[in-house]
Amino acid sequence: MRVKPIHVEKVWGLDHLPAPFSAAPGKRIGEIWFEPPAELPELLVKYIFAGEKLSVQCHPNDAQAVASGHGTNGKEECWLVIDADEGAKLGVGFKEDVNRETMHSAALDGSIENLLAWHDVAPGDFFYIPANTVHAIGGGVSILEIQQNSDITYRLFDYGRPRELHLEKGMKVASGAQFDASTRRTVLPDETLTLVEGPYFRLHQVAGDPEDDLRSAYSDAVLVIPRKGTYQVDGEDIGPGDCAQAKDLEGLVFPKDGVCLVTAPCREGVSA
Repeated sequence: MRVKPIHVEKVWGLDHLPAPFSAAPGKRIGEIWFEPPAELPELLVKYIFAGEKLSVQCHPNDAQAVASGHGTNGKEECWLVIDADEGAKLGVGFKEDVNRETMHSAALDGSIENLLAWHDVAPGDFFYIPANTVHAIGGGVSILEIQQNSDITYRLFDYGRPRELHLEKGMKVASGAQFDASTRRTVLPDETLTLVEGPYFRLHQVAGDPEDDLRSAYSDAVLVIPRKGTYQVDGEDIGPGDCAQAKDLEGLVFPKDGVCLVTAPCREGVSA
């Protein structure tokens, strides 16, 4: 079953999107969300198209989201870069450990941007972003994001834009930790590999026909996100730019030259 896409206009978005996407004339698209199906309410898949820098921000974990009264789960996420201008960067974690007082002062005067660990990126770069990680998306980069289905975002700095900041709430959950290099990797375009294995969701890139053990690992409802080739899910042709729900991987036919991402929640996940 094809999952419904929702095109979201943003002032910081793009009016010329990377293939296979396109923006209607006069529209500046910042995000494409895929509405979580009823069988998979825990996960949200979306594309982000950043023409300008996005805010410096962080998200709470499950326990913190519940304590805040604004949600039942926090937000862990991961990013796969699908397109990037020369010199495009992502900010994830800090260059060195930062204490709370320093972070607060830097958020107020804008120097927090310079404390972040900024990473030059290209298509295929992958980052896992644990809850509490301070992060930012630079301009000229497009990413595919898989995340816990939560909209709780605490903006710490927003380059002077007239949007609400959440310093008090953000400082309670923001980690001042140095960037953890183990959360970054480079994904080759035609390899099968594990990208995330819990605690909240699992994510694999699948090139060609997966082995039986991978099929059996997704024995319940799963989201299929084609990157190359055409997949048939419940009689519908699904290609790059689409997202579909399949009942499992056992009955899904994978094209020999296809590459896709598959993801499903880890329902035994625990709060951090």
